[in-house]
Amino acid sequence: MPAYSIQVIGKVQGVFFRASTQEKAQQLGVYGWVKNELDGSVLIHAEGSEESLQSLIAWCHHGPMHAKVQQVDVKESHEESHTNFQVRR
Repeated sequence: MPAYSIQVIGKVQGVFFRASTQEKAQQLGVYGWVKNELDGSVLIHAEGSEESLQSLIAWCHHGPMHAKVQQVDVKESHEESHTNFQVRR
């Protein structure tokens, strides 16, 4: 199963980015996790079909209503065999 590490940079903390990402991932059938990073970015590990992953990546370029995304960095990653999508603290 394809997997990606997605780092979202900008005003993405304190705007419900993690919860919104979890909701979007669940709608798309994507598994993995999302967490805030110390540098103010949001890091996502996502696994699923290539089509679903591309839809999630496209969504990350704007995120939820109050987010101000400046940059989205995507790298191929290794599968971690998740069975759901979690918000990590």
